[in-house]
Amino acid sequence: MMTFLATFALMLLLVALMSIGYLVKRKAISGSCGGLGAIGIDKECDCPEPCDKRKAKMAKENAEAERNARLSANRIL
Repeated sequence: MMTFLATFALMLLLVALMSIGYLVKRKAISGSCGGLGAIGIDKECDCPEPCDKRKAKMAKENAEAERNARLSANRIL
């Protein structure tokens, strides 16, 4: 019974650590192969026009890329 409890506690700890990592990074969970992005597919559906949520995500990614470019250009070191 002690082995079961120790194993259960360990698994519970691992799940808690993974969820904390997800909350901190705010990055989608993906497999080791990189998911659909690794094979060049940007979205899961075949819609001609992205949905509002996708448009917001793309705008956020573009703003982040522009910010990183400005920071790189203004870097002292």
